[in-house]
Amino acid sequence: MTTKSGPRCRAGLLAAAAVFALATAYGAWMFLRDVAVDYAGEEDHFKYGSTGGERASGLPYWIWRAIPELFPEYLPDPSGGYASLGFIFEDRNDLPDKSLPVGISKRHYRGIDRVYLNCAACHTGRVRDTPASPPRVIAGMPANTFDLGAFRDFLFTIALDAKFNSERFMLTIDQLGARLGLLDRYVVYPLAVYLVRERLLMLRSRLQFTNHPPWWGPGRVDTFNQPKALLNFRMDNAPPQELIGNNDFPSVWNQRPREGMRLHWDGNNSIVDERDRSAAFGTGAFPPTLDRASLARVERYLLDAKPPAYPYPINQGLAARGQLLYREYCAGCHATDGTHFRPGDGKVGTVEPIAAIKTDPWRLNSYTYELALNQSQLYAGYGAERFRHFRKTFGYANTPLDGVWLRGPYLHNGSVPTLRDLLEPSAKRPEFFYRGDDVYDAHRVGFRSDVGAENGHRYFPFDTGEPGNGNFGHEGAAFGTELRAADKDALVEYLKTF
Repeated sequence: MTTKSGPRCRAGLLAAAAVFALATAYGAWMFLRDVAVDYAGEEDHFKYGSTGGERASGLPYWIWRAIPELFPEYLPDPSGGYASLGFIFEDRNDLPDKSLPVGISKRHYRGIDRVYLNCAACHTGRVRDTPASPPRVIAGMPANTFDLGAFRDFLFTIALDAKFNSERFMLTIDQLGARLGLLDRYVVYPLAVYLVRERLLMLRSRLQFTNHPPWWGPGRVDTFNQPKALLNFRMDNAPPQELIGNNDFPSVWNQRPREGMRLHWDGNNSIVDERDRSAAFGTGAFPPTLDRASLARVERYLLDAKPPAYPYPINQGLAARGQLLYREYCAGCHATDGTHFRPGDGKVGTVEPIAAIKTDPWRLNSYTYELALNQSQLYAGYGAERFRHFRKTFGYANTPLDGVWLRGPYLHNGSVPTLRDLLEPSAKRPEFFYRGDDVYDAHRVGFRSDVGAENGHRYFPFDTGEPGNGNFGHEGAAFGTELRAADKDALVEYLKTF
């Protein structure tokens, strides 16, 4: 007697094997894909491209979208979303995702779209000619409106709220119009909500020591104290003079001629690509997760990126007079001008002793010998990438002044609102002003600093009497502050040409 069960059984096994193979392939495609959103233009890649930070530190895309909708009461402006924290949104139809601001990159990784900060979050700013003017977005300048500290504290605060649960998030994500598959809806995102909350609570605990005034405010960050905590320093035992290291975001143009100069405000490194890998930690990218090809593309762009020319009228006669004053008082430390600078051009790119420049020492003191020693272990096992050039210094670096018109407020800690104020003795500089405004002050060269609020937005009150906020130093005959008022005006006019 014959039977058809054998062929049918084999056919069933083959069908099951095919289904298993397809499911495995789909799972591999879903959970092993690692693809960042790509941008054709070099400037757009700088503004929106990935450094790899999404892999270890990224927020799932729809959680990022839902957060300001679910927790508006913790934002500076409950109706302003992330823009109320100083994030810059470009109204451009050619962007792949207009919901993401400058400085946020997107990557599909391990089955889910993730977003996180990139270099442009701290190094792209905004300028308005008047309060009624549309803003111009300028890549490479300090992020004058972005309040990184407020963003961090916002995330830490919402993690304590009972609304931070998968049910509330999924309801909000649905209201935003997400079309999630069954796996994402019932497994991936509910688990992600739990994991994100736990990570935020962990970071909040480890960084609790930074929760004290003076607050950073827009355009500033404490660069090195947070890495100390992540390197397992016992910050509860740190001496008080180490605990405040607030400084301004720097501009990042013209990196090629800076190679070999002392970099960072205190000149603690002189190798551009090593400095860049260190900065990538701030974007959540660590040695195993760094997107080297993408970071290299950013580095190539910044080697020769230029600041925009000063867009307002310049009194050429006054500027010519100012050029002579600059050569006498400034060129010895800050190079021939804002374009033609290189190592060896006077003292540019060298460290000026704190005893000579006499500016606020807190940022210098926050970077310690112990931290420099620990940094030498970073990228250990990665060959030539290992950090070898971090050093503790004794002062602040003499920086080139390219694009100086866009780099206010001034001094390393952003304690002087305009260039014209910087040329005054410290006793005559403003003791209190507001940061975070993007309306330009073309007369004094800097950003408007006397307006506390506008259209419901409050600017950041900056008190130079707080520790780390001192506006003293960089004065005396060597710095031009004993000039007549007319000579100071001429010098400022010339600096506009940089």
